[in-house]
Amino acid sequence: MSDRVTVHIEGGVADVRLNRPDKLNALDGPMFQALTETGQALADDRSLRAVVLSAEGRAFCAGLDFTSFQGMAGADASSDGGGLLASSGNSLANRAQRPAWVWQEVPVPVIAAVHGVAFGGGIQIALGADIRVVAPDARLSVREIQWGLIPDMSGTQTLRHLVGLDVAKELTFTGREVSGSEALALGLATRVSETPRETALELAREIATRSPDAIRAGKQLLNAAPLVGVEEGLRLEARLQAGLLAKPNQIEAVKASLEKRPASFRDPE
Repeated sequence: MSDRVTVHIEGGVADVRLNRPDKLNALDGPMFQALTETGQALADDRSLRAVVLSAEGRAFCAGLDFTSFQGMAGADASSDGGGLLASSGNSLANRAQRPAWVWQEVPVPVIAAVHGVAFGGGIQIALGADIRVVAPDARLSVREIQWGLIPDMSGTQTLRHLVGLDVAKELTFTGREVSGSEALALGLATRVSETPRETALELAREIATRSPDAIRAGKQLLNAAPLVGVEEGLRLEARLQAGLLAKPNQIEAVKASLEKRPASFRDPE
């Protein structure tokens, strides 16, 4: 894994940071690879409870590095080779989409802490998280229209579940910038904070005190809910609940609550 992304894990919380501050964390080849590899590694960590995704320097992510954009323009979308539009293992997402979509594949909650700018690929990475804590003066933009393109890092699949279809279209058609405060009003942000990373870490630590089995089941269920019919959704809810009831972590959650003490949970199997 390159130094484009740093990871520090403490108390089950992964503090993940984009680390190309001299370029406003713009996305180049090594950054694409590092984000994907980091997400894949965290997805396999059974001791993990939550992830905070933020960035070093003055911005979350300024979008695609222009030199990388030129390389992408010549990529063969039908190729199984090295192009960013090629498939990415067993994932539904291709190599261009995976740095943002991989956070949906991580089974624990992922909280993006956004400051400065989140343009193009940057906002799509933030949209891949489950929760977004955004600085009030942050600037967010679905930027691809500026280059005559559409969002192609999975943003269309995440954006449509957060805002109205008309809002998604307006942002995609115009590429206009919205502040963190407007992002909250539109539904792009979960909450606004003057210190988004600190707020996100505090929230992640709170999540880490809850049953990891229930947290993982909750993410799975809520991610599936918009994509399946009511009957299938109710069946999934019942099946996941049956897998939690009377299991060690569920029993520990009840005991800890009744005894008014911190719970001591096992890692999921």
